[in-house]
Amino acid sequence: MRGSLKPSSTGTGRRAAAAVFGLVTLALASGASAEPPRSFVDVKTLNPDLVVEMRYATAQNFIGHPIPGYNGARCFLTRPAAKGLQCVAEAVRARGYAIKVYDCYRPQRAVNAFVTWGRNLRDQKMKSAYYPEVDKRNLFRDSYIASRSGHSRGSTVDLTLIPLEHRAAASDAGEKAVRACDSAEGPRTDDGSTDMGTGFDCFSTLSHTRSRKVSAAQQANRELLRGTMRACGFYNNPSEWWHYTLRAEPYPETYFDFPVE
Repeated sequence: MRGSLKPSSTGTGRRAAAAVFGLVTLALASGASAEPPRSFVDVKTLNPDLVVEMRYATAQNFIGHPIPGYNGARCFLTRPAAKGLQCVAEAVRARGYAIKVYDCYRPQRAVNAFVTWGRNLRDQKMKSAYYPEVDKRNLFRDSYIASRSGHSRGSTVDLTLIPLEHRAAASDAGEKAVRACDSAEGPRTDDGSTDMGTGFDCFSTLSHTRSRKVSAAQQANRELLRGTMRACGFYNNPSEWWHYTLRAEPYPETYFDFPVE
């Protein structure tokens, strides 16, 4: 809902009104709240086959420890995005697959933590696994890290495909040594997912969705995911084969900050 402030006839009044308007705009833009808006849903309630492996709630991520704001392994999305993902799940099930999600809604506080980590050049604990060929000084320049994320708007999801027979297998790879995400030798982690040519969150040009540096089979797996997501209303970030956003997202300018519980 939009509101307006009645302008004052004095300069002081105008400045005060502008200040109040700025505060209101900031509050709306950040979406700060302790509880999910009613327009958000736990996607698992719509899609029982969904495999939820929220990497940022674990140590299995490019920072190497759980991220602020992720207090539970749940996949929240806006209802339209969740319904779109339900469409995808039904389509890939006919091909023998289920969906595995790595990240869904992401609190703004988690994005802030990524930025803080990106500026600390001494912390390179997970470099060999997640950004082996990238100089950490270039993560912002090359857009691997940014101060805003579509995930915080609630209609972006990071996901892959997993054979139906593997969907019940739990992964504890976060407690194990993880092979470099761009390794050409077998799966990068033991999460049972379909081979897409790189692991999730691999900071590499090999992660580009249309990369021809991965095998034909890996390209075909990516195209199956991309084509199905597109048919159900999502578009892909071409730099990340796993990253999709609902075309008609309901909150294109709002960045929420409620925690994932």
